[in-house]
Amino acid sequence: MVINGSLATRKEKIKEIDKYDLVITSYDLLKRDIELYEKENYQFKFIIADEAQYLKNSNTQNAKSIKKIKADTKYALTGTPIENSLAELWSIFDFIMPGYLFSYRKFKNMYETPIIRGEDNEVMEKLKMIIEPFVLRRNKKEVLKELPEKTVTVLNNEMFEEQRNLYLNYLAQAKQEIAEKIKLNGYENNKMQILAALTRLRQICCHPSLFINDYKEGSSKLEQCMEIVKEAIKSGHKILLFSGYTSMFEIIEKELNKEQIEYLKLTGSTKVDERIKMVDEFNKNSKIKIFLISLKAGGTGLNLTGADMVIHYDPWWNLSTENQATDRAYRIGQKNNVQVYKLITKNSIEEKIYELQEKKSKLASNMLDTNTVFVNKLTKEDILKLFE
Repeated sequence: MVINGSLATRKEKIKEIDKYDLVITSYDLLKRDIELYEKENYQFKFIIADEAQYLKNSNTQNAKSIKKIKADTKYALTGTPIENSLAELWSIFDFIMPGYLFSYRKFKNMYETPIIRGEDNEVMEKLKMIIEPFVLRRNKKEVLKELPEKTVTVLNNEMFEEQRNLYLNYLAQAKQEIAEKIKLNGYENNKMQILAALTRLRQICCHPSLFINDYKEGSSKLEQCMEIVKEAIKSGHKILLFSGYTSMFEIIEKELNKEQIEYLKLTGSTKVDERIKMVDEFNKNSKIKIFLISLKAGGTGLNLTGADMVIHYDPWWNLSTENQATDRAYRIGQKNNVQVYKLITKNSIEEKIYELQEKKSKLASNMLDTNTVFVNKLTKEDILKLFE
């Protein structure tokens, strides 16, 4: 039985759970209906939490609700057990085996802080040994032996002179302002301003007109991107293009329209039924060569094996988020080799983000072989290095 529909319908269905072998619901509905489940006091044989990254923050209603459901055995299925921090791993274990990794405070003191801040290999090995008996991990190559090759290429671009001057001026100004604010109010009280400044620098790398209204010059990255797109289309490829900035798509769309290239666009505001139609349309329609997808909206749940090329227009803090996006094309049903391009602006914050991804991903690969960046655990030194 699928528990969905209006509240009245769901109430009736929840009362009849005993008549069924298998009950399916969503995290969103479960958190709204949790009192109804508690009232009936059901004891399930199994609970299977699919896409268990939805439980990674133990303070959310998603996590709190599912942890209230009683079951003999619990399973958590996820491709990204660690996206930002080891606290996420703790939260998933707190669902499947409450208390096994202690309280979060104790876990943080014993494991998370020494591993993330101290890079303590001995403590990391100890944690690995504790969780290993309860983790069944299979990577894509083991499961999908017939999957074709995936090649990842980093392509550098150098900013145009006007763009470079803007970047250097803004960098000098931001460094001075942030240094003064940290001196006055401390690092912790200025995190939002620091993030805003980093965002501006990243936007200049993408295209300065993202926040400078009267900017008339071009963007080296946009030019590079359009060259790749035009060459790829000539060679018969279909492309997924990801960006962290939906406003960047408006600029790219103008270029695609100039070249009379047909495209689709998916962002956070795209409705669910529209998404499904667009996916089918892209996979089946040979005339549509490029799909613009915002990184957050299109990172999961889409099967776009009609594409055999992926372009990441700008690097995201989390390597796992980028990898999940790439896997919209690189999954069951893909018959062609997949080429992935990452566009990185030289001598800029983008290079530093990429270096940070590489550095931090080693720690995660040692823990669970997942590529990740512990962005919310970056030290003050890590953050300030981005402004160098």
